[in-house]
Amino acid sequence: MPPREPDAGAGEIGDDRTVRQAMPAGGGAPPAAEPAGAARGRSRVYGKPRSGEAPVQPLSAEMAPPGGRKGGGDDGEPSGGRPRRTGRIVVRVIVILLVLLVVLAAGGFFWINSRIVSIESLADYAGRPAATPGEDWLLVGSDSRAGLTAAQRKKLATGRAVGKRTDTMMLLHIPSGGDRPTLVSLPRDSYVPIDGHGSDKLNAAYAFGGPKLLAKTIEKVTDIRLDHYMEIGFGGFVGIVDAIGGVNICVKQNIKDPKAGINLKKGCQDMAGGTALGYVRTRATGAIPDFDRTQRQRQFFSAVVKKAASPGILINPFKSIPLAASATDSVAVDPGTGAFDLLSLGRAMSGDPIATAVPAGSFPTINGASVVKWDTQRALRLFKALAEDKPVPKDVLPK
Repeated sequence: MPPREPDAGAGEIGDDRTVRQAMPAGGGAPPAAEPAGAARGRSRVYGKPRSGEAPVQPLSAEMAPPGGRKGGGDDGEPSGGRPRRTGRIVVRVIVILLVLLVVLAAGGFFWINSRIVSIESLADYAGRPAATPGEDWLLVGSDSRAGLTAAQRKKLATGRAVGKRTDTMMLLHIPSGGDRPTLVSLPRDSYVPIDGHGSDKLNAAYAFGGPKLLAKTIEKVTDIRLDHYMEIGFGGFVGIVDAIGGVNICVKQNIKDPKAGINLKKGCQDMAGGTALGYVRTRATGAIPDFDRTQRQRQFFSAVVKKAASPGILINPFKSIPLAASATDSVAVDPGTGAFDLLSLGRAMSGDPIATAVPAGSFPTINGASVVKWDTQRALRLFKALAEDKPVPKDVLPK
């Protein structure tokens, strides 16, 4: 008679000890059957005795503990519970930081807006050009010494001139389609018609009637309606440069000018506010000093705005806050210009604008003063392209 197979309750498949107990050594007859209850009582589950009559079954979803937790620890937390808690904490911290950043940004926006100084500059008048596409800024650097002490005037070599004149004038056009902006220098010696004063140098318009007459004069000779006006004086100029830690400028030649307080060597170099001011003011270079000045002014202005708009400045509160304070203390804009407009200006200037100047035709002497007469046809084509929000023709750009 063949040997009887062991009862299903005698042990789990794969349990060597259970199998050896079921089959005696030497292949003899199996031991006498034990009562079913006793066999089940000695069966093992993973090496531990168990009681009960039902065979061992794997834990299924239906048999999982209440709440769906499986494999939990002694405290009832599911395995992997700690990483989930950590993930939730990280998400909460990120959300809180984002909220703080939004609050700080909003607070900074209102703080800057509250500090912006307005100056009446853009006004309607009969025959004013119609609104043109894109965004057009008149950027003016004045030689105002306001806010400078006698010692600062001496250090910066600004002289003792009273009143205020325009030392720098640039027209910035920001296209509506996101193309590269165009920055056009307007030489201060440009000979142009000025309402009520005949024809004179462009910077005389400011001396005769301030920002309003200057803006009106530029609108009429360019046929471009200005959207924004921004002006900065000597003191603000120096403060902004120092607030961003200076700027790196490549000097094309040695420049020594005691009147501007500079003695520069050829090559790229970092300039603090006072040195940079002398660099853009000097008239000690070139056969046509005013055109050399306009080139340096565009070069410098682009360098300042690019650095001011860089992440290293904007996300560093030790630099961005002093910069904002210095800028709002020293820059004046038309009443319609706010913080968002200034941000748009910064973004445009950091986008590598096309830098040029009004094409010059001749340099006569009129009433004992050397002036710049524009190349009328090329100048009109330049301003027509900007007014129509089109790329400037290459043949009107200086070579």
